[in-house]
Amino acid sequence: MDDEDDKPRLETGMPAELAALSVEELERWIATFESEIARARAAIAAKKSVRSGADALFSFKREGGSV
Repeated sequence: MDDEDDKPRLETGMPAELAALSVEELERWIATFESEIARARAAIAAKKSVRSGADALFSFKREGGSV
């Protein structure tokens, strides 16, 4: 069994003890997390856009009477 398997890990898969990681490993983790943050922000923006469109549609129906 590999020693890495015995080390505590966070839900992200990142080791809980950062001191054990090299600078390069830490930089890779940062790049990965920044990429995931950008992906999550894009998903939020898409959901807000859909919601905004739905709000505008239903607002239009209320103002214009029954459809």
